[in-house]
Amino acid sequence: MRVLCAFPEAMPSSNSRPPACLAPGALYLALLLHLSLSSQAGDRRPLPVDRAAGLKEKTLILLDVSTKNPVRTVNENFLSLQLDPSIIHDGWLDFLSSKRLVTLARGLSPAFLRFGGKRTDFLQFQNLRNPAKSRGGPGPDYYLKNYEDDIVRSDVALDKQKGCKIAQHPDVMLELQREKAAQMHLVLLKEQFSNTYSNLILTARSLDKLYNFADCSGLHLIFALNALRRNPNNSWNSSSALSLLKYSASKKYNISWELGNEPNNYRTMHGRAVNGSQLGKDYIQLKSLLQPIRIYSRASLYGPNIGRPRKNVIALLDGFMKVAGSTVDAVTWQHCYIDGRVVKVMDFLKTRLLDTLSDQIRKIQKVVNTYTPGKKIWLEGVVTTSAGGTNNLSDSYAAGFLWLNTLGMLANQGIDVVIRHSFFDHGYNHLVDQNFNPLPDYWLSLLYKRLIGPKVLAVHVAGLQRKPRPGRVIRDKLRIYAHCTNHHNHNYVRGSITLFIINLHRSRKKIKLAGTLRDKLVHQYLLQPYGQEGLKS
Repeated sequence: MRVLCAFPEAMPSSNSRPPACLAPGALYLALLLHLSLSSQAGDRRPLPVDRAAGLKEKTLILLDVSTKNPVRTVNENFLSLQLDPSIIHDGWLDFLSSKRLVTLARGLSPAFLRFGGKRTDFLQFQNLRNPAKSRGGPGPDYYLKNYEDDIVRSDVALDKQKGCKIAQHPDVMLELQREKAAQMHLVLLKEQFSNTYSNLILTARSLDKLYNFADCSGLHLIFALNALRRNPNNSWNSSSALSLLKYSASKKYNISWELGNEPNNYRTMHGRAVNGSQLGKDYIQLKSLLQPIRIYSRASLYGPNIGRPRKNVIALLDGFMKVAGSTVDAVTWQHCYIDGRVVKVMDFLKTRLLDTLSDQIRKIQKVVNTYTPGKKIWLEGVVTTSAGGTNNLSDSYAAGFLWLNTLGMLANQGIDVVIRHSFFDHGYNHLVDQNFNPLPDYWLSLLYKRLIGPKVLAVHVAGLQRKPRPGRVIRDKLRIYAHCTNHHNHNYVRGSITLFIINLHRSRKKIKLAGTLRDKLVHQYLLQPYGQEGLKS
């Protein structure tokens, strides 16, 4: 394999930097170092690092990167996105044509866009072109009905831009939508806490809007079909799915597919359990539906999208892999770090919490490799906090520690794709808020997309402590990851390397680049909280 990440010894940079200093995690989130060999990328001045008063540099970290061979190569769409079907319920689906939303999504392309979540298995497709005409006469929500009709009429006059339908929604319309979404958010939370979900109707028009958003944003749509429609013998009832497949094929929509969402929770949500072998048969049935449809005969299929790999979930995965392991193109699961109802800001800085994901990866890999060695594994629907997230925490600067560490750890352990829940949604786990403003994790994601390439490199760290403490490990609170730089980034030549570092220590750390990194030009991207709110900004 040809590797283009080595630093040629004949090209030391004259613009070398002194050792970089990392302040405590309470002040800084991450230091992203861009190491370049060429003066073509060296015409920008490296940014200075501010030294926080009263903080001593107690530790010197010697850092080197192995450039001979990548330890892993992940998907080009490694960082991908998710939209929850609840956007049908709260009305935000009608605003996916917003020029601002599409622009923000384009910044994170190329990527997959998974349309799925807890309400996937309550989603029913109806081939109705105009939902406004099918709602019947006025009822108690007549005001909202008229408002929705206004949206339908406004979409008739959408601007066409490179074949895409892009809209500029008036501020008054957005304000009305936010009011409606706030009301629906309470309903959605009540459903989530009670585990009783109402059915959702996805019309042909709504599917058109969803696909328009994905296609115009440079995202590949993965649609999760309802797996809870069951026949009396507990086999999957595919009638609604077949109708959706036929409609999508008639529109020539390029879509990949999935069946269900967290099947391990079906007994709680629906009172009917589906075991792993039955779910495997359902996936084989879905594959048989796709094959006769010309446009989907080779469409990718992903699953089973299980929850946290506890004992019963591992048993479900085992049964699924035994029956349908060769049917899916990648094995998928979900992860949530913290209960959103009890989370505190310092929870985001706990190394023990950051490492819970590593154990889950090993459990999933063990089952997958038993039946289909080398099969790709995806983490779908990763969230920092459950229950829709926590205001001023899961949407704040503090949550970035978990998100950046998740990206580094997953790539390092060979997970092919991670799908972030959610790009835009109700709650507080999203990347973009309901004013269409990007949140801290969006900027992290954007910088990651711009700088980080799919080839993962091995990092070598040596730490020298002035006062060694038995059992004390430096590296657990200093997370360092290295990749070849994204070759699509034309600001840097091939052979450049990107490091990203998270310092969770309470003390300043001094980083000295050694070995192949010595005397190389460094471009430093330092991300700090804004204003007086610190970690909660």
